[in-house]
Amino acid sequence: MTIANSSSPAAAPTQPLHALAKTIRSKNAGVNKITFDIIFREQAEYERVKRSRVLTPESMAALFRVPVARISDFVEYEPAFAIKFTMYRAQPSGSAGDGDIFGAQQYAPLLTLEIPA
Repeated sequence: MTIANSSSPAAAPTQPLHALAKTIRSKNAGVNKITFDIIFREQAEYERVKRSRVLTPESMAALFRVPVARISDFVEYEPAFAIKFTMYRAQPSGSAGDGDIFGAQQYAPLLTLEIPA
């Protein structure tokens, strides 16, 4: 029989990224890139996400199942409380086999990322 240790710390609460950000979007950044923007209303939310290190070039490459070399830029821009990253497309926008010419449907995996307190 296992008895729970009441003195053990409870797991820190998390929230999905979509509950903290006012804007999460993706869009074309030229014919060969897609850019992702995560913008927060308040500095506290921005700092929480930044401090969590859930969003890094390496974690975004893993999330989107691409080599980290495809992440061309990653910027934490404090004046706008925003985090932006850009990735090279697998194929040029509008080419045969491209399922999202405008790059506007690529942000969905970001919505449910869990951010610790």
